[in-house]
Amino acid sequence: MHALTWLAIFCSLRLEQLFNMHTPSSQSGKLLLIGYRGTGKTVVAEQLAERLGEKHIDTDRDIETVAGRTIARIFSESGEEEFRSLETEALCAALKRDGRILALGGGVVLREENRSMLKNAGTTVLLQAAPETIFARLAGDPTTEEHRPNLTGGGLEEIVEVLEIRRELYRQCADLIVDTEDKTPAQVADEILAKCRLKTQDEE
Repeated sequence: MHALTWLAIFCSLRLEQLFNMHTPSSQSGKLLLIGYRGTGKTVVAEQLAERLGEKHIDTDRDIETVAGRTIARIFSESGEEEFRSLETEALCAALKRDGRILALGGGVVLREENRSMLKNAGTTVLLQAAPETIFARLAGDPTTEEHRPNLTGGGLEEIVEVLEIRRELYRQCADLIVDTEDKTPAQVADEILAKCRLKTQDEE
């Protein structure tokens, strides 16, 4: 059997073992954050989890933990298709876990099976920003080069190109769209809570 196939099987089993440890009675009521890298999904998920007193899950981090490699290394060593398979496994498993807030990878909308899962999982929130803003945020993040792969060559041109490909898919999946321009993660989290009419743990 091909080495990459064995890798996919191994990571799939590890994902299942890791993510099925805490299974809630219902998969409804998840708050799922989607959007391009650099739109703030991870930090906003952390803010939401803190306000709601809930657990949050970052599927990119989970993939790196299980695979023992950064996403950039998975791309370079095993290819994008292998990563997308791991991404689907991570999404499927995360929806079964005891964590209400999910920060999902930027390309999770590319596969139809992922989009179908999102439709039935809860409320999907699209975080967006202008390409120039995303570029500036990524350039200022010291972990960008180590963890995030170039998809079409890098730079502002890549952001514009990939956003154009994904824009309609993002919108198809989104129940709510939140612009993150000139806003802190806390402000974005507050806007999501208000629009979704969710009470923080201090308000309950």
